[in-house]
Amino acid sequence: MRLVLFYLMVLGCRYVISTYGPHQRAQMTGDILLGGLFPIHFGVASKDQDLAARPESTQCVRFNFRGFRWLQAMIFAIDEINNSSTLLPNITLGYRIFDTCNTVSKALEATLSFVAQNKIDSLNLDEFCNCTDHIPATIAVVGAAGSAVSTAVANLLGLFYIPQISYASSSRLLSNKNQYKSFMRTIPTDEYQATAMADIIEYFEWNWVIAVASDDDYGRPGIEKFEKEMEERDICIHLNELISQYFESQEIQALADRIENSTAKVIVVFASGPDVEPLIKEMVRRNITDRIWLASEAWASSSLIAKPEYLDVVAGTIGFALKAGRIPGLREFLQKVQPKRDSHNEFVREFWEETFNCYLEDSPRRQESENGSASFRPLCTGEEDITSVETPYLDYTHLRISYNVYVAVYSIAQALQDILTCTPGHGLFANNSCADLKKMEAWQALKQLRHLNYTNSMGEKMHFDENADLAANYTIINWHRSAEDGSVVFEEVGYYNMHIKRGAKLFMDKTKILWNGHSSEVPFSNCSEDCEPGTRKGIIDSMPTCCFECTECSDGEYSNQRDASVCTKCPHNSWSNGNHTSCFLKEIEFLSWSEPFGIALAICAVLGVLLTAFVMGVFVKFRNTPIVKATNRELSYVLLFSLICCFSSSLVFIGEPQDWTCRLRQPAFGISFVLCISCILVKTNRVLLVFEAKIPTSLHRKWWGLNLQFLLVFLCTFVQVMICVVWLYNAPPSSYKNHDIDEIIFITCNEGSVMALGFLIGYTCLLAAICFFFAFKSRKLPENFTEAKFITFSMLIFFIVWISFIPAYFSTYGKFVSAVEVIAILASSFGMLACIFFNKVYIILFKPFRNTIEEVRCSTAAHAFKVAAKATLKHNTAARKKSGSIGGSSASTPSSSISLKTNSKECGATSGKHKPRVSFGSGTVTLSLSFEESRRSSLM
Repeated sequence: MRLVLFYLMVLGCRYVISTYGPHQRAQMTGDILLGGLFPIHFGVASKDQDLAARPESTQCVRFNFRGFRWLQAMIFAIDEINNSSTLLPNITLGYRIFDTCNTVSKALEATLSFVAQNKIDSLNLDEFCNCTDHIPATIAVVGAAGSAVSTAVANLLGLFYIPQISYASSSRLLSNKNQYKSFMRTIPTDEYQATAMADIIEYFEWNWVIAVASDDDYGRPGIEKFEKEMEERDICIHLNELISQYFESQEIQALADRIENSTAKVIVVFASGPDVEPLIKEMVRRNITDRIWLASEAWASSSLIAKPEYLDVVAGTIGFALKAGRIPGLREFLQKVQPKRDSHNEFVREFWEETFNCYLEDSPRRQESENGSASFRPLCTGEEDITSVETPYLDYTHLRISYNVYVAVYSIAQALQDILTCTPGHGLFANNSCADLKKMEAWQALKQLRHLNYTNSMGEKMHFDENADLAANYTIINWHRSAEDGSVVFEEVGYYNMHIKRGAKLFMDKTKILWNGHSSEVPFSNCSEDCEPGTRKGIIDSMPTCCFECTECSDGEYSNQRDASVCTKCPHNSWSNGNHTSCFLKEIEFLSWSEPFGIALAICAVLGVLLTAFVMGVFVKFRNTPIVKATNRELSYVLLFSLICCFSSSLVFIGEPQDWTCRLRQPAFGISFVLCISCILVKTNRVLLVFEAKIPTSLHRKWWGLNLQFLLVFLCTFVQVMICVVWLYNAPPSSYKNHDIDEIIFITCNEGSVMALGFLIGYTCLLAAICFFFAFKSRKLPENFTEAKFITFSMLIFFIVWISFIPAYFSTYGKFVSAVEVIAILASSFGMLACIFFNKVYIILFKPFRNTIEEVRCSTAAHAFKVAAKATLKHNTAARKKSGSIGGSSASTPSSSISLKTNSKECGATSGKHKPRVSFGSGTVTLSLSFEESRRSSLM
């Protein structure tokens, strides 16, 4: 670098000022010199340098009318400042403006001339050439246009802290102040543009797009930011391509093939007009008209692309344009341009020749035409009327880049004004000093520009942020075809405000948009068709997330909008309808009083209560009859009461479960059944013990007194009560809404502890088993006393019911759980009522002749004789075995005979005493039983 600068200094000492930089320029001397870099041409001619001779400078081709207008805007702003009496009075601004030809090499060639004009103290080059006094310093540079060009220029200008203010370079990489120290701009960064593009794609609900970017420092960072924004929005990029104006035709055709074969209809392009033009030409040649172009600001209003012959392909383009500004007097200034009058601007001659398609006298291009290297053009005078032709140069209706150039020049002038009016002690430099405008250096202008804050002539606040960017917004335009002449019309259809909250930044007026130049319907650019309501997007293997298949929502889920990513789960109290587009409230079910099943169970329970009450009424009315007395009427009353409680407890299971009913029903059922079975157990066991004792003694009568019977019933029931108390204390049951069933909410009882319920039922079954044992053992006792056979049957019914209940209880759900338990309670209760009491009631009501004391005595005597006979036979057999063992095998065994001479007729004829006789071979045993009322009562 030191050698390069030395070479430049030598050139600066040898030649006059006019030899610095490219030959063609616009320049004017002044007290302070501003540099300018503008793309007056779109590119350079490709020429193979074989180095057989000295290399020639590359030639710029394709005149850029808009670039020339931007140059004119800078000259207009400088003229305005020089003619102002308030801004930089007595100071004349000069300029030196070069053509970058939209290429880095030409831009660097011009930039080296700016650098060579500055005194570089840090390099100590004055010892080689003391020529800086003859070269005016360039205090600031306006430009360049393209981001790739500005990046190269900024690297060079930054070495010498020469401020550079770009009017059209939007690459976000240029915001890096560590690398580009002196770069500033009046255009917003692509950081916002990429986000705005993603917002537009999301706004129109596209998810399948093609991304094309120029292969330079403008396109690559822009499309990289765009990709990140798309990822955040779950939008897929089908193709991601790079493009350049220098691509070979084969590369352009291959890119067009990929675009044509893609199913994506939206093409996002981060590129300049010259870079995208080859692709547009190929698309026009193939007549691919079904694509929507989303243009970055670099070509959104480019005259290179916005041509009538391209409109079949690019009509309907959505582009980002900079906010338009107003420059009073610029229109008249542009119209006054003439080659003879603007001799300081060497670009005017070429502009004139391109505008009127002619050649001026002494034009070097005329000589080339005569040599056959260019097409023939007529001569022109240079005094033609510029307003008589259509040219992008005079398109001042929407001044965007031109306005940015205007703002850049005025920003430099305002910074110089701040230096001029600086008060010592309030400056920005060491010890708050001020700079001397006449001896000012570029780094001082850069310092002042970074602290710039002023209001321009349009009333806008102008200041650069921490990244040296000027705050601005985007206008969204839509390319229409003019109905008058078929030209391109840029219709404003919205805006993007980057300084407000997300979600409100973008505004679009859909009614103004014409897609493909004629349609008002938003094009479809999705990998898959939208999913209808009631479905969701399902992933397809090996495909991007934007490509999906529509899957129906699962039961209990719904989607009420198109293209839903997920199905929404219905609330707990709701369920999805048949097509899964909405939810409806679930039906709430429980064992209700109003449903037929609940009514039937309630009727059965009430019937059981009434029948039990009827039996109790019969027993109370006939309480002094022998049968009622023989069955221990006091325990029978308790037994009947417990059965009433059993039937009544089943009613608690019907109706909507509440916390209190859930806590009441199981203890009520358990205690009622234990009380019932305890009564049966005590009564059956007491009679069994009395009859098994050959002759009842006072001990039996005392032990089995009525008080002790009730005490045993109480103790058995108390155990169940304690189980229920512990259960209710530790894990009380409560009502519970079961949402597990699809379309129904079952209100049930959460029992709190299944173990406690098992203890409750298990204890009941244990007592029933003991009762069954004693009942089975006493099945041959007199029927008038215990009905042991019927009690055995009732216990068998009880076991069958409750053994069946356990699997049924755990295999059912919802209201059927309560129904199963109610059925078990009613079945077992009816079984005990019928087996124990219906036979008694039948005899009392319909067979009164059997309800007499003689009938009781007869059945009791018969049982007594049977017991005595068994005992005598057992005794006789034992005696014979004993005598046989003593006498040896020769002893004879006498035959024995037993005769029981008694029958019902005899029982009926006997008055007070009955002495049946039992004969045993050699002897006679006479048993005498007296059934005195008082004694029998005490036994019972």
